[in-house]
Amino acid sequence: MHDHRRLGRELDLFGTDPLMGAGLPYWLPDGAIVRHTLEEYVREAERAAGYRHVYSPVLGKRDLYEISGHWDHYRDDMFPPMDLGAEQVVLRPSLCPHHALIYRSRSRSHRELPLRMAELGGMYRAELSGVLGGLTRVRAIQLNDAHVFCTLEQAAEEARAALALIARAYADLGIRASRYRLSLPGAGGKYVADPELWRRATALLREVLDGSGTAYEAAEGEAAFYGPKIDVQITDPAGREATLSTVQIDFHQPERFDLHYIGPDGAKHRPVMVHRSVIGSVERAVAHLVEVHGGAFPAWLAPVQLVVLPVAEAQEEWAHEVVRRAVARGLRAEVSGPGEGTLGARVRAARLVPYQAVVGEREAGGGLAAVRLRDGRRPGAVPVAELLDRVAVRVANRGTELWSAA
Repeated sequence: MHDHRRLGRELDLFGTDPLMGAGLPYWLPDGAIVRHTLEEYVREAERAAGYRHVYSPVLGKRDLYEISGHWDHYRDDMFPPMDLGAEQVVLRPSLCPHHALIYRSRSRSHRELPLRMAELGGMYRAELSGVLGGLTRVRAIQLNDAHVFCTLEQAAEEARAALALIARAYADLGIRASRYRLSLPGAGGKYVADPELWRRATALLREVLDGSGTAYEAAEGEAAFYGPKIDVQITDPAGREATLSTVQIDFHQPERFDLHYIGPDGAKHRPVMVHRSVIGSVERAVAHLVEVHGGAFPAWLAPVQLVVLPVAEAQEEWAHEVVRRAVARGLRAEVSGPGEGTLGARVRAARLVPYQAVVGEREAGGGLAAVRLRDGRRPGAVPVAELLDRVAVRVANRGTELWSAA
């Protein structure tokens, strides 16, 4: 059973320090590569799906969260306000209030809808020390967030498209949803009091789930304070369940922020806000990927995709040339030379690298590399150009198969 906290240390992916504080991990170079590659994958997928990206600040005035409802319903999970002259500012617990302000920064026409706004942005949760752990529960979160502002008639289709985007990402990342949950309000006062808005949002989410043929379970007490949501649940190797991705339909915040668009009739109409997150927090997504793959990431996500191993010092020049060509193709490659140990020791040290290229005297003299795959297969000596072509294609396609006979 893999534990991302142990593997994170062993593979030099991330760490913590008491002086930084609990729940505030730092990312080491290899971990930063995984994170950056994952973030760029999500941005690319969102761009292809019609999203446009924005940046917004991690601070906001307390008044902003009073309008959104976070201050009334979510205050216990927020960091205390900071006095800034006569004002109070807060580390944001969510990105949606900021995106609502960006939407209302100018008049909007129905022709602009659906308006899909995405951001990979920081947010902060005042988690208690007892629940913090590795990357799964942290206080500083990098969230893959997006908000679709649309008409009521468009809302269900936008939610369906978000679920499809999540499913595609899971396939590319090699992870599996354990179940889908329709999260509904429960007893208590943490939810906004507007039964009609809850009824409408819940009906739309049920329509989306039923229409897509997705099996799901309803769970009371798991909703956001402003509306119901579809939670995509994952399970770690120890059997612990967590939410990774979400889709929400929100009628509440468009009212609180007085959002509107100009319809075909020339009158003002209220948009619906669809919240969705493909991979949730980057921290939790990386933790799950580490555990699912045991550190042997899919080739496109691996910190090092190709390691070149010269048998002797005489082949080091050719090994570095192979790496130069690989880097020019956009691959992450490095040399592991004789100074780092015997060939056997170096092969074992690089066991999680998808592709190993051993170069001896014969390979160096013939422009070849003897290929070893992470799964134990040995395709043998091939021209370096062919090796780099094969690796580059598989990385670009984000496939899980390392090699094929063709």
